[in-house]
Amino acid sequence: MNVAIIGASGYTGLELIKILINHPKFNITYIANSTGEQNVNELHPCLQNVLSLPVSKASAVEVAVNAQLAFLALPHQTSMSFAKELLTLGVKVVDLSADYRLELETYEKNYCPHEDKENLPHAVYGLPEYYKEQIKTTKLVANPGCYPTATLLGLLPFVEYIDEKVPVFVDAKSGVSGAGKKLSETTAFCTVNENIFAYNPFKHRHMPEIQEKVLKLKHKELSINFVPHLINATRGMLVSTYVTLKKDINPQEILQKAYDNAPFVRIKDKPVDIKSTAGTNFCDIFVAKNGNALFINSSIDNLLKGASSAAVANANIMSGFDEALGIPNIAYVP
Repeated sequence: MNVAIIGASGYTGLELIKILINHPKFNITYIANSTGEQNVNELHPCLQNVLSLPVSKASAVEVAVNAQLAFLALPHQTSMSFAKELLTLGVKVVDLSADYRLELETYEKNYCPHEDKENLPHAVYGLPEYYKEQIKTTKLVANPGCYPTATLLGLLPFVEYIDEKVPVFVDAKSGVSGAGKKLSETTAFCTVNENIFAYNPFKHRHMPEIQEKVLKLKHKELSINFVPHLINATRGMLVSTYVTLKKDINPQEILQKAYDNAPFVRIKDKPVDIKSTAGTNFCDIFVAKNGNALFINSSIDNLLKGASSAAVANANIMSGFDEALGIPNIAYVP
C-alpha cells in the first residue's frame, strides 16, 4: 500500500520515515512539508544512502494521486484543514495532531475553533488497547497525545476501583524531543542540561484529553491533576500516577487481565525506566499498593508509542494488517 507523510520536517516525521522504510506492506511514495524544494536526505542527513525521495510542498490532490493512506505530522489547526481535503478525496488519514482527539466543546476550549465539524464525530481515538475494533473500520484515526497514552494505559484498568472523592495526581516526565524542534529558551541546552522542571501545572492541554477519555471509556468523572516536567533526556517518558482506592484489590491481576491480549503492553514486577522502552512501541507498567493508596508507574518512548510507531500500528489495523507488522520492539539499551 502506498502511503504519504505530510509534515516530514519534525522529529515525529523522521521517526515515521525510519519505521516505514522497512515496513513490509507500506511503501512511502510521497513526502511533504510546508516548503518542499529538497530531497528527504537533505532534510534529514541521517537518511543519506538510505532513502532518496523529493520533499514536495504539501498538496492534498497530489497525496490522493500517490497514496491511499496519509500520516499527518502537522500542528493543530493546520492538520484539520488538510485532513478534511484528504478524506473528501478518499484517502485514509492517521492524524498525529490534537485536531480530532477531543469532543468539539473540549477542543475549542483548549485549542481553537474547529474547521472540520463534519469529520470530527467520526474520528476514532487511536489507542488500540481500547479501540481496536473501531480502528479497523474507520477512515480517520486521531493518534493520542504522548502523555495521555502513558497515563491512560496505566490508569484505565483501575478506574472502577478508585475513590472518586479523592483527586488523582499524575506526575509526568518527558524527554525534550516532546517539545518539538522549535527553538525556545525552555528547550535550550543551557536550560535543560543537568536540570528538570515542571511546566503548565494543571493547565496542560493533555489533562482534558485524559479526563475526557476516562469518562468516555469508563463512564466515570475523576478529578485528575496533571503536572508535566521536562527532563535532561532526548527521548522517553515516565508517568507516575497516584490514586486512592475504595476497595481492596490485587492490582497485578487486574493489569494482567486488562492487557492479556495487548501485544505492546508489558507488566513489570519493579518500577519502570525510560531506557527499556526507548526505540520501541512498548508501554511498560508497574503497580504498587500501600493500603488504599495505589502507585501506577508507566513508561513509553514519547516519539514512538507516544506518536510515530503508534501511528503506524493504527495504520496497520486500518489496513487489515497485524498491529505489530513492522513496528520496532527492541530498545536502545544500554
